Amino acid sequence: MSKTLVSPLKSVPLQPSPLRFWHRGQVVNPGNVPPDRTLLDLLREDLRLTATKEGCAAGDCGACTVVVAEAMNGRLHYRAVNSCIRPAHAIDGLALWTAADLAQADGTLHPVQQTMVTCHGSQCGFCTPGFVMSLFALYQRTVAQGQGVAPHSAMEALSGNLCRCTGYRPIVQAACSLQADAAQAVDEKPIVAALQKMAATENTNGAYLRPNTLPALLQARARHPQAQLIAGATDAGLWITQGLRRFEQVIDLTRVAELRRVEHYPQHIAIGAAVNLQDAFEALTADRPVIAPFGERFAGWPVRQSGTLGGNVANGSPIGDSMPLLIALGAQVVLMAWRKGQAVHRHVPLDHFYTGYRQSLLAPDEVLAWVVVPKPTAGEWLGAYKISKRQEDDISAVCLAVQLHLDGGRIRAVRIGAGGVAATPARAVNTEAALIGQPWNKATLQAAQTAISQEFSPLSDLRASADYRRQILGQLLQRAWLESTGHRTVRLEALA
Repeated sequence: MSKTLVSPLKSVPLQPSPLRFWHRGQVVNPGNVPPDRTLLDLLREDLRLTATKEGCAAGDCGACTVVVAEAMNGRLHYRAVNSCIRPAHAIDGLALWTAADLAQADGTLHPVQQTMVTCHGSQCGFCTPGFVMSLFALYQRTVAQGQGVAPHSAMEALSGNLCRCTGYRPIVQAACSLQADAAQAVDEKPIVAALQKMAATENTNGAYLRPNTLPALLQARARHPQAQLIAGATDAGLWITQGLRRFEQVIDLTRVAELRRVEHYPQHIAIGAAVNLQDAFEALTADRPVIAPFGERFAGWPVRQSGTLGGNVANGSPIGDSMPLLIALGAQVVLMAWRKGQAVHRHVPLDHFYTGYRQSLLAPDEVLAWVVVPKPTAGEWLGAYKISKRQEDDISAVCLAVQLHLDGGRIRAVRIGAGGVAATPARAVNTEAALIGQPWNKATLQAAQTAISQEFSPLSDLRASADYRRQILGQLLQRAWLESTGHRTVRLEALA
């Protein structure tokens, strides 16, 4: 990289970045907020809004859940997010609700609060504010729009919230019994007007940069290659709360208009780096419905609403769930930079992108801009599997994705992506070699199981032993064989 692209941070004093958001009928401006301040700390410690609770400080339990809304096409788009790992500056220009903001001035409870009372959904009460906020987001997306709440939708909406008293049944019952109340409807017009007024400015200088266009993002990255680049910050937030790291400067790409789109082409789709995980998996599922249950198990709803597919890929965690699937699908990443006065880009196959533990080919001045995924072709079969200690809201011990193309009972093409078994997400090339051109029968399966058990040298950790991981790889291949040859009751979803 050219030395002219490096701007030493110490030589340029960083200016405070503005932070404004709508809350309780007015625009709030907290003043000088550090770039690595979490939203939870801002609420509880700076603004003394203590209805939002801290449980795990890791985005796992949901006690800290709040709802944010963005103005889109004249309406508000609501999302439940974990405030404990979300940068405070990430809500600049958005509207915010906490559990203390729902009841009317006379004390009349909001429908989501009332149904929790009616259904006895609160026990010790510590997790209740988070559940209420997840229900509020669900209410705004469905009930307020004249739709009912199905049990599956309720379970999905609450998937990021844990109840240590195990009171899930009445909480799900509360979600399914939600009824609209016109008197409690959110008056969106003044909120939308306030958000549109705030959105007129772009911050490309200071400690927390929020560029709105792709050229502005690339130029900011060229000027500040040492800055921490974030999207949803669902992992970077952990570096702050668990790793106690501090970021002097942050570049937030979630406002870049070009990267917030899913673009459809005849042979592929391109998922922008600012597209959240929920929308990204919905786009993948539209072409391959089998991905739907895998996407739902990726993480709880608040994480899927905050985190991005591009961020998951760029982060390169060996236990990230999206990469084995994308490797099996033959995905590429588009890396972009601003050099010699113009934007330049290069395409890199995802299975060649990683060079070591959380290391990749991404240069200091580059940004991962798009994830490009080929569309399915005739004869494709796909299986994607996640093994974790919990069914919901847990990190993988092992992840495996298998894409097959069969021709006359023989394997014409195969791609296998694996996670949790190496320092990086990996492609099982030796196992693929054992499969290609062979009849898809039990003998071939056994040869592939032997190959995949020898291909990786996984570690033992708190999630699984190395021997367990090797054994599971072979068993997941067997599951793929059973499913692809017509067995109908291999998955838990099929039994349900």
